[in-house]
Amino acid sequence: MSLVEAWVADLPKVELHVHHIGATAPHTVAALAARYPDAGVPSDLDALERFFAFTDFAHFLRVYAAVSRLLRTPEDVYELTIGNLLDLARQNVRYAEVTVTPNGPLACGVPRDGLVEALDAVREHAAREYGLVVGWILDIPGHPGPPAEVVMDLCEHAPPEGLVALGLGGPETPRPQFADYFARGRALGLPGVPHAGEAAGPASVRSAVEDLHAVRIGHGIRAMEDPRVVALLRERAVHLEVCPTSNVRTRVVDTLEEHPLPAMLAAGLEVSISSDDPPMFGTTLTEELLVAARLVGANEVPTLLGNAIDASFAPNDVKRRYRSELRRAPGPAVP
Repeated sequence: MSLVEAWVADLPKVELHVHHIGATAPHTVAALAARYPDAGVPSDLDALERFFAFTDFAHFLRVYAAVSRLLRTPEDVYELTIGNLLDLARQNVRYAEVTVTPNGPLACGVPRDGLVEALDAVREHAAREYGLVVGWILDIPGHPGPPAEVVMDLCEHAPPEGLVALGLGGPETPRPQFADYFARGRALGLPGVPHAGEAAGPASVRSAVEDLHAVRIGHGIRAMEDPRVVALLRERAVHLEVCPTSNVRTRVVDTLEEHPLPAMLAAGLEVSISSDDPPMFGTTLTEELLVAARLVGANEVPTLLGNAIDASFAPNDVKRRYRSELRRAPGPAVP
């Protein structure tokens, strides 16, 4: 392990863009796949690795949906989620906002109350045992009408403890048809954090800002294709959750060396680093921060982490505590 790798591993971290299903360790996915073979997910680890070799973004969405079908009881939800949060805690993550798309588990038989109780129990366990503060983002799976109403029903009538925002996944075309849902979210005090600007171009980013009033955007990297959209992001101070390896694994960016992160920072955009679906993409938050260090320099890593806590929906006392810990951390351990 190099000096920089050891330094990044030891840093206290913040994770803003990690998916509940997509953060599941392969051995947990394999165990659930053996329990529910009809889901179509391999239970052999080598086969599972091949299953996660995505050909494009649409293929990734199909695989993600298949893995979602592995959650059929509240106990499944608890088992999966506790493993995810333990993986984050082992990377010295102090605060995480985890995106949960409830439609799959609910459609597969998890009762609404059972889902919420499992999330509440896991969140309490993570705070008590790991010192990890967790906020939940409930994510609309990219379809208006009944699928969106499933999510809004939870937000409005049975939210889990620690619900902090409303998200939007699925295909990333401009989506003004979701404006009413995000207005309902804002009425509940839930800011909008949709995905945009990864699988689709800068028009999707503009729509997320102007139609959905996004305060943060998942990815947003293709805003760089339109200077007017870059200017809009600066003007509105919209924060971008950048996940470099995800962008390569979903075939949006050819190589990590070609990732637009340096250009985004040079353009004055508000950016942090996240991991998205780390086991599916063969990465971790620690590795994503190392990628950032290679692209923009190790000195920028604490700044990116500070950006993350500033853009988070953490309580003010959690932000102050994290900022204090980050200030006390050693500087970059470069030769």
